[in-house]
Amino acid sequence: MNQDNKKSNKKSKIYIAILITLLVIIIAIMATIMIMKNKQDSDNKKMAYTELIKNINEQAIEKIEMKVGSTTVKVKLKGENEEKTAIIPNTQAFMELINEKTEKGLEIELEQVKQSILAGLPEKLFTILPTVMMIAIIILIFKMQDFGNSGKIYDGVENKTDVKFDNVAGLDEEKTELIEIVQFLKEPKKFYDMGAKIPKGILLYGQPGTGKTLIAKAIAGEAGVPFISMSGSEFIEMFAGLGASRVRKLFEKARKLSPCIVFIDEIDAIGSRRTSSSGAESENNQTLNQLLVEMDGFEKNDTIIVLAATNRPEMLDKALLRPGRFDRQITISTPDVRGREEILKIHGADKKFADNVTLKSIAEDTAGYTGAELANILNEAAIIATVNDHKAIMQEDIEEAVKKISVGLQKKGRIISDKEKRLTAYHEAGHAIVGRFLETSDPLKEISIIPRGVAGGYTMYKSNEDKFYKSKTEMEERLIGLLGGRAAERLALGDISTGASNDIQVATDIARQMVTVYGMSDKIGPISLEDNENITIFGEDMEDAVGIEIKTLIDTAYNDAQVILKGNMDKLHKVANILLEKETITAEEFEEVFR
Repeated sequence: MNQDNKKSNKKSKIYIAILITLLVIIIAIMATIMIMKNKQDSDNKKMAYTELIKNINEQAIEKIEMKVGSTTVKVKLKGENEEKTAIIPNTQAFMELINEKTEKGLEIELEQVKQSILAGLPEKLFTILPTVMMIAIIILIFKMQDFGNSGKIYDGVENKTDVKFDNVAGLDEEKTELIEIVQFLKEPKKFYDMGAKIPKGILLYGQPGTGKTLIAKAIAGEAGVPFISMSGSEFIEMFAGLGASRVRKLFEKARKLSPCIVFIDEIDAIGSRRTSSSGAESENNQTLNQLLVEMDGFEKNDTIIVLAATNRPEMLDKALLRPGRFDRQITISTPDVRGREEILKIHGADKKFADNVTLKSIAEDTAGYTGAELANILNEAAIIATVNDHKAIMQEDIEEAVKKISVGLQKKGRIISDKEKRLTAYHEAGHAIVGRFLETSDPLKEISIIPRGVAGGYTMYKSNEDKFYKSKTEMEERLIGLLGGRAAERLALGDISTGASNDIQVATDIARQMVTVYGMSDKIGPISLEDNENITIFGEDMEDAVGIEIKTLIDTAYNDAQVILKGNMDKLHKVANILLEKETITAEEFEEVFR
């Protein structure tokens, strides 16, 4: 049986165990409800034994039904439809009493019936249910532990991992850095003879979608070794000690498969800074401690490389990053324009493009996009082209895909009042006009008042330049551009709306980072205040100063936006009116207003 079938069977066992447990619990609840209901009904219809004897003596009983082997009898009184139940202490004595009364002329019908096998089943089931539930839960715990310890194995020798470095684009420097790991996995003796020690652990960090998992698989594929993969969250359990147990099992498997690669995705789930807290955090600490012990326990002949990925390296415990553990850290950054073009070539290899589409132009217009986002754009473009009955993916299909991913789905059927359209038109026109007079602003691409996603409209810019640093002037002008929409509402309509909420949130975040992260405040100076502990060093006065500086940056940007618009009110009205008429304006149409 191959590995995929084994994993499928283990998953099936887990699901069956969970289903059985749920069924047992449901049956227990239903049985309890039924028994309680029957008990309540029977309590209302019970007759005391003394009352039964009294009714027999007074000849008030019409019929008595007795079940063989039972001390409970059903009694039907004369003139009543409902039967009542009574418990007799001694069946032999009760039978003698009835016989004595009938011999004396008492008219009473006595019926003896055999007791049904199913009659006492609910009570019997209720008594054994707790035991059955405990057994089911214990089985479920062991099944979950076994599944968590298994890991996912992609064996490169059996072509389970067919990912190679050729399938990874936009990460040329990273591949060069990791090629020695491939050589070590292929020829470990060559390194050992030289006295070299290959890093036990390599940490890959970067934003989501940059290809951390992909390049880890490519290393295993190039070296032809097993690839054992687990997510950090899979180690965390509600049952204490299971996380550490899973780590032990994972590395036991790795030693058996050596040489191999162990890949832990989202390692910050178990590798975050340790605390002395109890509960879930204490369980995380035990899991992390076990991971450190396992990495320290590698023997010289254990050809195991531990790769880990995270989006938040600052959250990791320092002990995890010291030499001898994850002592090599590689940043997986977003690709540059050449890397984006190579990524598009890989994902566009099986797609049909029209003659007017060039991957280079797409790469130039998607600065800052990750590999996953670029793949998503081409996939969405292919879907849009198919829906529109195009013979090939056209430029407009790609542009629509970019808008769909970056802004949201177009809401053509949404009914919007003329008042809201007018407000949106002035808001977006304000963004565009303010941006035109900012030196560091990107070139305009399109303005629209057609709703997309949660936005009532949008102003889109060309992102055709890779930027790795931002100047203070650029960030200040970014604040001005963001507040251009709110400023236009105030000046043109004499009122403001909730439409600028996202702009204000983004602007506030930028201003906060300028003051607390990048040290761009002249009054506070080049001090890092991102960590709350750093702020507490300077006391409450520093907190107040930070708040004042952030507000000053926002207020200044808002005033600058109003100044720009006051000098171009005729252009603001003109652009807004064109938007109300055409709904969408291109960059060329926008520039015509200023000629």
